[in-house]
Amino acid sequence: MKIFILDDDMNVVRILEKIIYDRNLGTVVGKSTNGNEGYEKIKELEPDLVLIDLLMPGEDGISIVKKLKNYYPNIEFIMISQVSSKDMVEKAYKYGVEYYIYKPINALEVEIIIKKVRERIEIDRTLVKIQQLFNDKESYVEYKDRKYSCEQCIKDILIKLGIMGEKGSYDIIKVSQYIINKDIDISNVTIRNLCNNFSKNPKSMEQRMRRTIAVAMSNIASLGIEDYMNDTFVEYSSSLFNFEQVKKEMDYLRKKSDRRGSVNTKKFIAGLITHCENKND
Repeated sequence: MKIFILDDDMNVVRILEKIIYDRNLGTVVGKSTNGNEGYEKIKELEPDLVLIDLLMPGEDGISIVKKLKNYYPNIEFIMISQVSSKDMVEKAYKYGVEYYIYKPINALEVEIIIKKVRERIEIDRTLVKIQQLFNDKESYVEYKDRKYSCEQCIKDILIKLGIMGEKGSYDIIKVSQYIINKDIDISNVTIRNLCNNFSKNPKSMEQRMRRTIAVAMSNIASLGIEDYMNDTFVEYSSSLFNFEQVKKEMDYLRKKSDRRGSVNTKKFIAGLITHCENKND
């Protein structure tokens, strides 16, 4: 991930650059301590992420974000500031800033936030590739049957949950597709029995799925901590998981508890299928 740092305090720039390299968060492709100069460099370099100070000589950070977003909507911005004014924060969000880092700089906070942004960039790029694939096959997609639509819907949800790259995600897709194709009532079968149709070691397959679903719960809980009204959190926290368990996972991530939330594989898969069937109705 290409990162640009724009802050009028060179010490802050050095600190951020060191954190990025020490924690393997990306590559710093440019830096500046002046708003006007930084604006021109960002246009030239087109980084994935810009860490930008709110108040700078030349031009303030919000104005720069506003202008750049008009031409480079895919660039992500993290605002750095000592200012905690609600009006300024709302204005920054309005023009495209997703996260704030408050001074003095905290290395752990920087790492967590940049990793969240990096993950979102990767998900967005995956979605773009999927969309391009469908655009190339538009004539076919228009006539795809209901089962295929459900399969793609499941993949889209797994992408939103941030688990499409997990090994167990492919097992989840296979099992879900099998249930849809065979019109199976999932309440009448066990996950282990379903896995028997695909693996000589169904226990191992079931465990892979369970671990992947646990990652999904952790991701959902993180979204809820960050923004309780996040669309993905609201849509999936209770339909794919037991909401009480999601709250336990949130407490665990907040370090308020030493017990994680538990997952129910059958509920998760049933929820996936229900989401996709409702979408196709």
